[in-house]
Amino acid sequence: MPKWTRNRPAIVPLVFFCALWLQAPHSLAGAAADIEADRIDAMLAKAYPDSQPGAAVIVTKDGKPVFRNAYGMANLELGVPLQPDMVFRLGSITKQFTAAAILWLEQRGELSVDDPISKHLPDYPVHGHRITIEHLLTHTSGIFNYTAIPGYMAEKVRQDMSTDELVDAFKDQPMNFAPGERWSYSNSGYVLLGAIIEKVSGQSYADFVHKNIFEPLGMKQTYYGGHQIIPKRVSGYQGSAASFRNANYLSMTQPHAAGSLLSTVDDLARWDRALYSEELLSHETMQRMTTPFVLNSGEKTSYGYGFQVGDLRGRRAIRHGGGIFGFRTSAIRLPDEKIYVAVLTNNSGSQPNPGFVATKVAAAALGDPFPEWKAVEVDSKTLSRYVGVYKINEDEQRVVTLENGRLYTQRTGGARQEALAASETTFFYRNSLNYFEFERDAQGNATAMRMYQQGSKEAEVSERVSDKPPVRKIAQIDPELYDAYEGVYQLRPGFNLTITRDGDRLLAQATGQQQFEIFPESETKFFLQVINAQITFVRKSSGPAQELVLHQGGQSRSAKRLN
Repeated sequence: MPKWTRNRPAIVPLVFFCALWLQAPHSLAGAAADIEADRIDAMLAKAYPDSQPGAAVIVTKDGKPVFRNAYGMANLELGVPLQPDMVFRLGSITKQFTAAAILWLEQRGELSVDDPISKHLPDYPVHGHRITIEHLLTHTSGIFNYTAIPGYMAEKVRQDMSTDELVDAFKDQPMNFAPGERWSYSNSGYVLLGAIIEKVSGQSYADFVHKNIFEPLGMKQTYYGGHQIIPKRVSGYQGSAASFRNANYLSMTQPHAAGSLLSTVDDLARWDRALYSEELLSHETMQRMTTPFVLNSGEKTSYGYGFQVGDLRGRRAIRHGGGIFGFRTSAIRLPDEKIYVAVLTNNSGSQPNPGFVATKVAAAALGDPFPEWKAVEVDSKTLSRYVGVYKINEDEQRVVTLENGRLYTQRTGGARQEALAASETTFFYRNSLNYFEFERDAQGNATAMRMYQQGSKEAEVSERVSDKPPVRKIAQIDPELYDAYEGVYQLRPGFNLTITRDGDRLLAQATGQQQFEIFPESETKFFLQVINAQITFVRKSSGPAQELVLHQGGQSRSAKRLN
């Protein structure tokens, strides 16, 4: 049965709500609203095919649903199609509920975000620092992220743990930096917030959020994950269309207050609606929750309390995504327009990323959609006129290369990406909002590149300074030398670079990232082709290397050998 036919019952009940919206002041005209709904539906049907893991999606305006649908399969083995009211793991969307729980306790006078964490967790080692609850909320505590402990996500996450046992797993890790000095995402910080909630309230985190948030707000399909039976729970998958498989097992005691909640798009819409009222938090508290934190240096971050803060098509946007075994999620609220979008998917390898999809859906709901590109063929002679180096600023450039009729771009310190032609002069990337245009002279040669980051209407202009991209020559050296370089090198606590020999090749892999081949320029200097980075090995006249130096983005970082 075709997708639109199978899911049509999920859309029909919304006609009444759509009519109310269209009659409201400053609403879109009826025809425009129909066009945008059709645009969103077509976009999602393409992103989530019938036979694959899929997504549930909701769009609300002024608290009322204006689009609600599901795509793809809830269970591949049983052939169960997804429906919009099904339950997904949320991953890190959990963090906004944890932040709200902390602020609810603050409103009741039971704690303050300015409290040092030692007031509530006296046994937690702070290494001589004053770490506050606010530092945990804003990812500026400097506390080591336990999910980055080498090997942790492969084995340790399968074990059921109490809150104390989970904290014990990371409490003795060294600090990454002094509190307030930097922003660095830390699941550990949100586990500690959960521990504080439990200490202050005398309830488990699961019981606390259920009794004080979910029940009062009528979120009847929102749960703390565990072994219980959850009606309409969706199965999680990983992999691609060629090899989908069940997601690896994860004990839901492990994500705790950083990522253990499950919910539906309907309950998330109820949650968003409550944030405009004072059902749970005061307007003043919500303002604090969605204000970017300021570092010790005076630099503003892009994170508040459990929310990322930014903009979308020039409008203020509050968002957060999640990734957990078998699931990827994203939710965006546009508070000034009172538009909310949630995209919940049941494949942790979901492409396109649900954050990308949610952003495009939100823009369409605004009536200000991003361009939709279609790839066209452009001959190699024309493409060759764009090859070269484009200067962004004194420290950065973008290199354009042509290989086998395909155009690639690479920014200083970044990965190389294939650019697809939308016309002779306009190019875009797969599953990205970025696109660019070439400015040309009378002969058709490029003189500059106009890059529109995240679909911005303002271009970043870079002048073409050379028509010959730099060529890295691969040196011929004895591969036996690679034995001296094999090992694990620590760039910072919990983040390592593993060097492995594979016959005549030398491979590098950063913690949690893909493995890449590195190529020799000399006996000690190597480079990556897919990323603009270099590695220099430091060793004595004989014996294994003692350290390496990573050169990337204009910076050099030393990494000592661990084994």
